[in-house]
Amino acid sequence: MPSPQPSVPPPTVTDDLLNDKRWQLVQRIVASPPFQKGTRLRDLLQFITEQTIHGKAHELTEQHIGNALFHKPSDYSPLEDSSVRVHVRQLRLKLHEYFYEEGRNESLILDIPKGTYAPAFRTVLKTPDAPTAIAPAMIPAVAWRPRTMVPWVLCALQTILCAVLLYRAIPHRTAGVSPGPTPLSWPSSQIFDAQHQTIIVVADSNYGMTRILAGQPGSLDQYLRRDFLPNRVGRIDEVDARLGEYMSNSALTSFADVANVVSLYRMAGFLQSQLSVRYPRDLRMRDLDHNNCIFIGSPGSNPWVTLLQGKLNFRESETAVGKSAKVFINKNPLPGEQPQYEGLRWTGTIGEDYATISLLPNETHDGSVLALQGLQQEGTEAAGRFLADEENRRQLMSALGISALDVVSQNIWFEALIRSRASSGAPSSTTLVAVRRIR
Repeated sequence: MPSPQPSVPPPTVTDDLLNDKRWQLVQRIVASPPFQKGTRLRDLLQFITEQTIHGKAHELTEQHIGNALFHKPSDYSPLEDSSVRVHVRQLRLKLHEYFYEEGRNESLILDIPKGTYAPAFRTVLKTPDAPTAIAPAMIPAVAWRPRTMVPWVLCALQTILCAVLLYRAIPHRTAGVSPGPTPLSWPSSQIFDAQHQTIIVVADSNYGMTRILAGQPGSLDQYLRRDFLPNRVGRIDEVDARLGEYMSNSALTSFADVANVVSLYRMAGFLQSQLSVRYPRDLRMRDLDHNNCIFIGSPGSNPWVTLLQGKLNFRESETAVGKSAKVFINKNPLPGEQPQYEGLRWTGTIGEDYATISLLPNETHDGSVLALQGLQQEGTEAAGRFLADEENRRQLMSALGISALDVVSQNIWFEALIRSRASSGAPSSTTLVAVRRIR
C-alpha cells in the first residue's frame, strides 16, 4: 500500500519574509474577496511568492509545483494532468481582478508572466505632474539561450497584447459614482448570467498548423487523448525536431481570438467576473455540464466545435487538409441561397471569408453554447465584430422573426451565416447572409 502524500509545509515566516513588501502585498491579496472562495489559489500564490523571495524561483516548474503543492506523484506527467496550468491561469485572472478593484491603489503590482510560474513585481511610480510610470519588473534571473528566445518573445508579445486589449475592454469606475448594472441585450442575455460560469474556449493555433503540415483532418477524440499531435508531428521531425516538439507542447492562439475575447468581455458588462478563458487542451468534457460555453474558431483549430456540427445546417467542409479552400456546406438551401460558401484560400489574403454564429443549449439543457467559427481567422474575427454591434443584432432579430418580448420570455436558439470582406488579415465589413432557427 503506497504511503500517503505528505502535506505541503506552510511557508517559513521569518522576519525577513514578514518585513518584505512583496510578502506584505501577497497577504493583502489573499485576504481580499476574490480569494475567499477556496484555499488552493491562496496556497499557490503564497507558495510561489515564498519560493521567489527565498531565491528559489528557478525551481518553480510545473512538475515541482505539482509535486510540492498539489501532492502529485513524483512521476506524474504535466502533459496528461493540466491541473497546475489551470490553477495558474485562474490565479492570473484573480490577480487582474484584485488590481482592478481592491488593489487599484497599490504601489506594488504583482503578475505571473506567461511561460513562467514565478511571480514578478513592479513598482508604480506616481508623480504629481506626470503620468503613472512603471518601474522595471523584479523578475527572477533566467539564463536565456539564443535558440530558445523566439518562442518566449512570441509569448511575451502575445501576453502584452492581451493585457492591453483586456485593460481597454474592462470599464473603470469613476470615484464617487456607483451606477447600477446595465441590463444585457440579446443574445448576451442568453450567454452571460449570474447563475452560471461562462467558459470561453479559444482556438489552438498549433493544432491547426499541425493538421496542415500532416495533411490529416484530426478529431476531438485524438485531441483529447493527446496522441494526434505527437504522432503526426513525427512527419515533420526531419525538417525541424525542435519545431515539432514546440508545436506539440506550447499554447498559442490567434489575434482573432484575442479580439473576440475582448468583445465578449465588453458584451458581458457587469457579469465579467463570471467569465473565464480556457485553452482547448485544458478543457474536459465534464466542464461543459451546467456551464455556459463559448467556442471560438472552426473545427480545424478548435476541435470542441465538432460537438455541435450534427445540430447545424451550415457545416464546415475541407476536401484536402491544407490543399483546398474550406467551405460551409448548406445542407438545406432556401430560395436564393447557395449550396456552399467558399472562403479565403489562406488567412492574410484579400477576398471574402465566411463565418457562422451559432447559439444552442448545452448538454445539460441548463445553459447555452455559443460558437463563433470562421473558415479563416478573418471570418472568426468578423463573427465577433458582428455580434458586438447593436445594429447588427437588431438585423439578426429581424431576420429570425423575433421581437424584444420573445427574447425576454423564451430562449432563442439559432445559427447565422456571415460574409466578411477581408484584407491584410483583418475583416473590413460584415454582412448577414442567412439564418436558421434551431428548435
